[in-house]
Amino acid sequence: MRLFATCAKGLEPLLFDELHQLGVSDVRQTAGGCWFQSNLENAYRVCLWTRLANRVLLTLGDTYFKNAQDIPAAVAETPWEEVFSSEQTFLIDFSGRHHEIRHTQFGAQLIKDGIVDRFRAQGLERPNVSKEQPDIRINAHIQKDKLTWYLDLAGESLHKRGYRQQQGAAPLRETLAAAVVIRSGMTAETDVVFDPFCGSGTLLLEAAMIRFDRAPGLTRSHWGFEQWRGHDATAWQQVLSEAQQRYEAACAQHEARFIGYDNDPKMLAIAEQNAIRLGLNERCEWQVANAEQVTPPNIENLTPQSAPLLICNPPYGERLGEEIETLLMYRRFGAQLRNHFTGWQVGVLAGDDTLLKRMKLRSQRKYKLFNGALETTLALYDLTIEQPEFTQTQSSDLANRFKKNYQKFEKWAAKEGVSAWRLYDADLPEYNAAVDVYDDCLVIQEYAAPKDIPEAVAKDRLWFLIDTLAQELPFAAENMTLKVRQRQSGKQQYEKQEPRGLVRIVHEYDAQFEVNLSDYLDTGLFLDHRWTRRELGKLSAGKSVLNLFAYTCTASVHAALGGAKEVVSVDLSNTYLAWGQRNFSLNKLYGRQFEFVQADCLQWLRDQRPQQRFDVIFLDPPTFSNSKRMDDVLDIQRDHVMLLKLAARLLTDDGVILFSNNKRRFKLDEEGLNGEYLIAEDLTQRPISPDFARNKGIHHLFKVRHSD
Repeated sequence: MRLFATCAKGLEPLLFDELHQLGVSDVRQTAGGCWFQSNLENAYRVCLWTRLANRVLLTLGDTYFKNAQDIPAAVAETPWEEVFSSEQTFLIDFSGRHHEIRHTQFGAQLIKDGIVDRFRAQGLERPNVSKEQPDIRINAHIQKDKLTWYLDLAGESLHKRGYRQQQGAAPLRETLAAAVVIRSGMTAETDVVFDPFCGSGTLLLEAAMIRFDRAPGLTRSHWGFEQWRGHDATAWQQVLSEAQQRYEAACAQHEARFIGYDNDPKMLAIAEQNAIRLGLNERCEWQVANAEQVTPPNIENLTPQSAPLLICNPPYGERLGEEIETLLMYRRFGAQLRNHFTGWQVGVLAGDDTLLKRMKLRSQRKYKLFNGALETTLALYDLTIEQPEFTQTQSSDLANRFKKNYQKFEKWAAKEGVSAWRLYDADLPEYNAAVDVYDDCLVIQEYAAPKDIPEAVAKDRLWFLIDTLAQELPFAAENMTLKVRQRQSGKQQYEKQEPRGLVRIVHEYDAQFEVNLSDYLDTGLFLDHRWTRRELGKLSAGKSVLNLFAYTCTASVHAALGGAKEVVSVDLSNTYLAWGQRNFSLNKLYGRQFEFVQADCLQWLRDQRPQQRFDVIFLDPPTFSNSKRMDDVLDIQRDHVMLLKLAARLLTDDGVILFSNNKRRFKLDEEGLNGEYLIAEDLTQRPISPDFARNKGIHHLFKVRHSD
């Protein structure tokens, strides 16, 4: 029999070794698995014992083809009536692409046609396809011009051992867990295995099955070959009995311990149930604990030959806002390993190599593995030898800049009466980020790195920046959040991010504002417009004020607090207008004189009757924005004259427009404004407060009036 065992990318060498250990011959490693020759009994043994393969496929036939219509006839050459009966159901899994077959559904249909034609040619009823629990599963694969079809001996994927009926939010596939255990160096002498991030216990339970010689398939209740006409029930029972005897013998001989810690009691309860289903719970210990403060369990008679093994799969920090907590968790965990786990072997599976660097330990080896489509790194550490702290040579300039800026701007902000301010804005070009203080929180905004900087280098610099912030400044990890700044378009400008709820109330002069530091691209308060908002308040006493592109209405609040008799706020987003109304409530501003209008600002301006009714107009449009009347995009450089003309239609004769924008290289079209009888005074340098003094081009501000 010619068979193919499939596996996840990166596991092929391990599977090759495993098949040899299981006694099969003529093993050939290739991408995605291994070919091998076997008799039926050994094929059963591979199905039952493999810890790494996903499927074991028995070759039934193959053909080279040029035209898709030739496939059914070739498939019909296989004696399908010897594989299964017409009363049984079947399902076809098709993979691979060819210029003749571009859809797997079409490929599966061709295979099905060939099978059905064979049954009809033999004078038999045609069997039916079933997607739910088919009796027989057929696998077909195209590579170049060759099509091969197989019987799937396992049926369901072999990673489904049968013991894990519940799992956590980010489960580790059992086959990958087994690979991590094997790569981490578990041997027949390993008597203690410890996982401080155990979750539902998959790593520990795969390790326990290896240590107690338990076939991973012993808990499975269904096999694909059981309905196959070539199935030998006697040979299968013999393989099963042999596996059960080996497991019982190992349990009688060994007293190994498997210890799992996790900070979630619910996950530990799931882990315990999984262990019970395997009959291994008496060998396992579960405890609620924080991995960042973990110390080794008590171990007697520790020797170099029986070095205990720590294996773990810490959180990857993929959700928005979790990156900083994850980074600092790796740093603290690395310190615990160095200080408390001398004499241990350690394997850490991480979603990002830069996270491993934060542990500041020297790995002896690394492997690339895949958790589904996600590339991961398994790093191995030998703590039986001296482990000096691994510190990459980094300049102290960044730490010094953070401390200097914090001391300087904290005093200035307290005197100024503001609790939200910029601490750092790419002061050192290689650390390309902005850092803002919002009361007791930090928001780190990563700027897109130049194209000539490798992604790994940029990420490592960012992690070093965050690490330095955590060391030098008094902010807790849970109060720090990371954002990537890049050009947004369409609905992205308004879309909420993964909710985390890091909300604060900050002060700005005599105003209070709600800021959300984690759940949106922006926080709800543009810090660089602080002076402009206060200037608007000074201009607003007894005036009628219009705020266009109002966002969270922070400028409107200043106008109202400044004594405006009327404030109208217009924005496209109901979400931000509702936020603006909360800002008004925070400042105890109530009344019909405060109006909130949900509308496209350009369309709203066009729809107003041409009468002069606002004394002050605040106009702070985005650099780019969708609009149905503007070829789907508002370009502030191209369209600012048109926009100011529309706004000026609603301006009193002696009224003013405060026009602001954040386009870096914006150039005011004075000639175009003159043609519309408008004049502009450039106030760009006036609103630059000390915390933005380094970046004088961060925004532009003009006071626009009617010309005489």
